[in-house]
Amino acid sequence: MHFEMMEALENLERERGIPVETILDALANALVSAYKRSPGAAEEARVTIDPETGEMLVYAQELDEDGNVVREWEDTPDDFGRIAAQTAKQVIQQRLRDAKREQVFDRYEGRQGDLVTGIVQQVDHRYAMLDLGDAEAIMPSSERIPYERLDRGARVKALVLEVREEGKGAPIVVSRSHPDFIKALFELEVPELLEKVVEIKAIAREPGHRTKLAVFSNDPSVDPVGACVGARGSRVRQVVNELRGEKVDLVQYRDDQKQFIAEALSPVRGVREVRINEEEQEAIVIVPDGQLSLAIGKEGQNARLAARLTGYRIDIRPESNPEGLPAEEPADEAAADATAADSPNSETAAAVEAPAEPADDAPDEAGAEVEAAAEPEAEVPEEAAAEPEAEQVEADASDEAAADEVVEEVRE
Repeated sequence: MHFEMMEALENLERERGIPVETILDALANALVSAYKRSPGAAEEARVTIDPETGEMLVYAQELDEDGNVVREWEDTPDDFGRIAAQTAKQVIQQRLRDAKREQVFDRYEGRQGDLVTGIVQQVDHRYAMLDLGDAEAIMPSSERIPYERLDRGARVKALVLEVREEGKGAPIVVSRSHPDFIKALFELEVPELLEKVVEIKAIAREPGHRTKLAVFSNDPSVDPVGACVGARGSRVRQVVNELRGEKVDLVQYRDDQKQFIAEALSPVRGVREVRINEEEQEAIVIVPDGQLSLAIGKEGQNARLAARLTGYRIDIRPESNPEGLPAEEPADEAAADATAADSPNSETAAAVEAPAEPADDAPDEAGAEVEAAAEPEAEVPEEAAAEPEAEQVEADASDEAAADEVVEEVRE
């Protein structure tokens, strides 16, 4: 009986918080569409649902040129109960999904930048789906660490990048490639960061390969690099493990830009001179000949990250040729010219001479360098590049059971 259907909807309202009126309005609109698909149906119609008894009637309509109703008559199909049952299930399941989405949005709104832990549910070339326990999150391929393998069932951390109220798919977008993901991982391991004793002033990252962080201490008695590294590297090791081996360079931030630029080129030691042009944001750095390849880094990476970290265009020169004069034998010298806005695939990076010895073999000043398994790739776009298909976002078993309960009453 339709009366029992109304009781089932009232139970749904009490248990799931979805108003009966909301479901009835959505059901009426859906039934109009279903009616119009039936043979011999009128072009215009409306459906009424009695809120007391649940009785459903279809009224066909004739409209004039201005869209006004000039004639109306009942035209409820004989098999309308079957149509109503199928439609009711779809409408209720959709409303339950919408309600869940609204609840997730309310819980996670304002949590952008927070660190979350999830279990990998699904992975393909477009995205990875994570189960956060009380919600699902999507990690587009553009927000994954390049070449990182995510296995189903694996537990991983990610940064909440966006919480969406509208649209298809999971409302929470997370990232493992964003620079702030590194910051959040360190905040988890280093109490001094949460206490504001130590600050992360700048981050430059090429996901999956290397990251440089500039740290500063508000307490003269606290070494900011040492606080982030931890006893015997325990703190930074936790971060590197989560990053699956991405290298991490911790350098001390300096108010003096010359000192800061020299620090940013870590693991280089013994910088001879730094000349800066503050107006043009350019710097010339003179390093010992034996440190030149290390300063440039593999494919210009060290110089490029140092430039991004400091905001200066950096020209690295050997001590034997501080003025950058043309050399008689090009193999004897190299130059690095990195810009804060350059990408790993820029012309500047390509012009950097490959080091005679891999910079990767040099020890990090902070003791936080670990071999990475991937090459760098271009900057990651902020907007998520992929969405899951609509059919992949399904109602769970309890939603379907709730819908079936109402459908059974409609069929009576």
